[in-house]
Amino acid sequence: MSGLLPADDIVLPFLIAPLGVRGRLIRLGAMVDEVVRQHDYPVPVSALLAETMALTGLLGSALKVEGKFILQTRSDGPVDMLVADYATPGLMRGYARHHLGAATGEETAAQLVGRGHLAMTIDRGSDSERYQGIVALQGDGLSAAAHAYFTQSEQIPTRLKLAAGQLMGRGAGEAASWRAGAIMVQHLPGDGGASPLPLTGGEGGDDDQLPEDDRWVKARLLLDTVEDHELLDPLLAPERLLYRLFHEDGVRVFSTVALARHCTCSRERIADVIARFTPEERADMLENGTITATCEFCSARYVFGREEFPAQE
Repeated sequence: MSGLLPADDIVLPFLIAPLGVRGRLIRLGAMVDEVVRQHDYPVPVSALLAETMALTGLLGSALKVEGKFILQTRSDGPVDMLVADYATPGLMRGYARHHLGAATGEETAAQLVGRGHLAMTIDRGSDSERYQGIVALQGDGLSAAAHAYFTQSEQIPTRLKLAAGQLMGRGAGEAASWRAGAIMVQHLPGDGGASPLPLTGGEGGDDDQLPEDDRWVKARLLLDTVEDHELLDPLLAPERLLYRLFHEDGVRVFSTVALARHCTCSRERIADVIARFTPEERADMLENGTITATCEFCSARYVFGREEFPAQE
């Protein structure tokens, strides 16, 4: 390998031809830190949102045409909703809804999410039909749910590891920053067949239900050696991590996908939504003579005066 690739806010596709494996590695730094900080969530919620962003970017970056990949959970846990989306060519946003007052503070991340469902949607625009898959959340976390879905629909052996955490500031008074990362490997079908979602993901699962292949066994065992700090370390370039894991068989990397924080909200869009309400409904929204709306994704606050919405005839 020559020259180190950018270490943060990228997705790096790779291929290990001798093992019949393809995969992707995602590393999130400043982008996910900005997303998390704009919400000011409790630490456990921030960690879950960071993991959700990593999983969404990993899977969404597999889109080959213009479109959007949306990941959303609805569940009975203290964090009852997680939403993130990826829009080509690498624009991301996300938010969480929580009632952490109902938690004891001793729950695992999987327990905070609880039971419910996880939906993954591909939206290629108004001219194309949406593709959506839904899988149950069984109280064992995001990666397990994703693995269950893709195993059922794709029937291709897959391994995924997710990590999120804070990097402590180096200087006195310097705030800690959020980071997230994930790595996925997928055993290529022997007949070269393709899947509707060409990159699948999951951690754990019952691999005994699938025909074993010595190459796949080796690939997944190597992936299982990855530790959280390796996925998060800003000083460990993604290609170095891949070389550390798979140098014995040779790993080929492809062009990275750059990621950036983005939100589609605007004053004009919010005003259009408010204008669709009846005058009576808008009157109920007024507080001190103004209507205030806050974007759930980016926390941008928009304030409108009564006079901006003329009475409907």
